[in-house]
Amino acid sequence: MTDTILPMDPKGKDQGYFRKGKAIAQTGRSKLQNQRAGLNNQILKAMRMRAGAENLLRATTNNRVREQVLLELSFVNSNLQLLKEELEGLNISVEVYQHNEQNSNIPLIPLGLKETKDVDFTTAFKDFILEHYSEDGSDYENELADLMDLRQACRTPTRDDAGVDLLVGYFQQLGFIENRFFPPSRNMGVIFTWYDSFTGVPVSQPNISLEKASIVFNIAALYTQIGTRCNRQTKDGLENAISAFKRAAGVLSYLKETFTHTPSYDLSPAMLGALIKLLLAEAHECYFEKMILSGIQNEFCTLAKVAHESAKVSQVHSQVFNAMIQAPIKENVPYSWSVMVQVKAEHYKALAQYFVSIMLIDHQLNLTDDEDKQEKCLSQLYDSMPEGLTAQTILKDRLQRTQLGKAHLAKAIASHEEAIRLSNLCSKLRNIDVLQEVLCAFNKRSQLKFSQHQRTDDFLNLLTAPDIVGKTEYKAESIPPQLSRVKVVDIFQRLGPLSAFSAKQRWSAPRKIHLTTEDGDLGFVLRGDCPVQVTAIDPLCPAAREGLKEGDYIVSVNGKDCKWRSVNEVMGMINAANADVDVQAVSLQESTSSIHNKSATYYAGMQKTYSMICLSMDDDKAKTQKATKKPSFLSWGFKNRQKAASTLCLPTATAGKTPTNQLFLSPYNTLGSESAMY
Repeated sequence: MTDTILPMDPKGKDQGYFRKGKAIAQTGRSKLQNQRAGLNNQILKAMRMRAGAENLLRATTNNRVREQVLLELSFVNSNLQLLKEELEGLNISVEVYQHNEQNSNIPLIPLGLKETKDVDFTTAFKDFILEHYSEDGSDYENELADLMDLRQACRTPTRDDAGVDLLVGYFQQLGFIENRFFPPSRNMGVIFTWYDSFTGVPVSQPNISLEKASIVFNIAALYTQIGTRCNRQTKDGLENAISAFKRAAGVLSYLKETFTHTPSYDLSPAMLGALIKLLLAEAHECYFEKMILSGIQNEFCTLAKVAHESAKVSQVHSQVFNAMIQAPIKENVPYSWSVMVQVKAEHYKALAQYFVSIMLIDHQLNLTDDEDKQEKCLSQLYDSMPEGLTAQTILKDRLQRTQLGKAHLAKAIASHEEAIRLSNLCSKLRNIDVLQEVLCAFNKRSQLKFSQHQRTDDFLNLLTAPDIVGKTEYKAESIPPQLSRVKVVDIFQRLGPLSAFSAKQRWSAPRKIHLTTEDGDLGFVLRGDCPVQVTAIDPLCPAAREGLKEGDYIVSVNGKDCKWRSVNEVMGMINAANADVDVQAVSLQESTSSIHNKSATYYAGMQKTYSMICLSMDDDKAKTQKATKKPSFLSWGFKNRQKAASTLCLPTATAGKTPTNQLFLSPYNTLGSESAMY
């Protein structure tokens, strides 16, 4: 990864580093992503040609032209279908994502990263900075370059935790960007284009929610690729794989619950629901592999427990298959994925039958065995016992026990052969060597066991083995995403605190005001931090005559930016300048600024004066600073009765909310209804 140092913050403090990513390496996975990107572009061109031909077909009445257009439309549709089939082939290229030493496990299914087109924020953001924040957009070229570099890096994240952190960091930046540059009532003109992960169909919207949802999907996809990359021949590798798939399911659950009205099929609630089931099934599959990794103890109840677990894995994969064959998921999910899930359901059903057969054939009841325990295990193995048999009869009758075990073996062989048949029907799965090798190896093992106990009169055995009840100690629960664990710095922090300087609040252009003292008093009161606000001002002081108003925010002192300064720091800057002080102030437009409690106090025998009580809660302490080196103008009623009498009313007060002393506003405050895509 390449570390890029951020510029010094407005206070002159180093804000540290942020990860900008790494140029895509020439690995199998990266080449696959490049092929996906190329196919997406070809699909886009084909769809544009089809749209043009359809428009011409509707517009023309010339029969000769219609025939030519229909011929062209037929060719375009055929080409488009071939491109989508090629994309499906890339989606099932699971070998690229597996661990190098993965030669005895059925491959897991990873999600491919969504592809996107380049986005140029420069023109739109510069114009918005000038118009909305009244600053020169050219001063923010470095920030704009960092933002586009960060987005480019997110297209090629590394397949590890650093890659996940890169995507999470960009997602958090999008929260800042949305608050800075995307007002709710205006189209910024920035178009985001993302391609459907399964169909390659492009979706373009000026809504930043499409960008955020696509990044969240890619976080989940990257977790699945990390999970398939784990070494499933070790306990640690399997635990990491389980965690990765559960985290991926949690990210997709968050995406399904948070973003609504999604415009592409891969982000639709139905598709996300099916994918969540798939990922939890793969996590359960890894748990089963971890359970049998060190070998299976050849003991009656242990074999029963393993059979229950295997049957449960088969059941969850059957549920995933049923979800995948429902419309509209069936039309969009790769066909080879649904077949792979069906193959796994048959494979693990066969394993459950095989383990029960071993339990019945190899473990005859002896005097030293716990008969009650074995009877309980056997009775819980089925929903109902075979006709005419009881658990006690099976345990004590050696012949019945062996016949039932052979019936389970026959059913295991049938399921193995069905799994092989299904995989051979799909051209994509037929070419996955490790899948074919694993299925054939387990089938041969079952056939060998059956041949060892085969008799000439086996055709007289009409006993049918019942299905195994699926039970598990594993809880298939997704892990909620921790999208706030990566700490990022707002790239455009120089615009000011996000709590005040956001796209939702419109500010006036900075006004230059020259401050001079009168009787050692500047004539106004400051409060708050980041930025500092004028909360009380003498209407007759020089600052008021220069144009300073109550509710204004001080953004610079003698040309030095003070948006991020506390009230004590701003007062220090003003005091350090002695009598010659130039400040810049801005006012909130289309709404009056906030001001806190003001109380009028009447003293008998004296004219009315005003007591300004301006409170700012910061660390449970009230802050109020007066812009004066001598006693405040609040005592001017006592010194100058004529001046006091000239003020007849209280300044205007509104119930606004004063910005608090927070460095950044959390980007997750925008993930409610405003993040819905329309």
